[in-house]
Amino acid sequence: MKTFHTGRAAILLLVVCVPGAAQPAQGSIQQGLAIARTHCARCHSIDASGPSPLPLAPPFRDLHKLYPVESLEEALAEGIMTGHSEMPQFRFEPEEIENLITWLKSLE
Repeated sequence: MKTFHTGRAAILLLVVCVPGAAQPAQGSIQQGLAIARTHCARCHSIDASGPSPLPLAPPFRDLHKLYPVESLEEALAEGIMTGHSEMPQFRFEPEEIENLITWLKSLE
């Protein structure tokens, strides 16, 4: 298990990053986009271009450049928590996680 610095965790969306399974996700890209639009777009850019509404929040199209997006699976299931006061805590169901990861992978 790798722990990121608190400041970087807020930027990267997590405190803890654990490698996920090597199996490809079979989720729905459209449903993953809907989840991102509902829960993430207030701070993160979910579009192909343009800045994030919150400058500290990385555009989701760049997450795969920072680390494997599959590493988000466990954190999404257990609840994303950061020291960043504006980052709400999220906990997703397995199907939601699969859909969100599938959509994030589609941005690579």
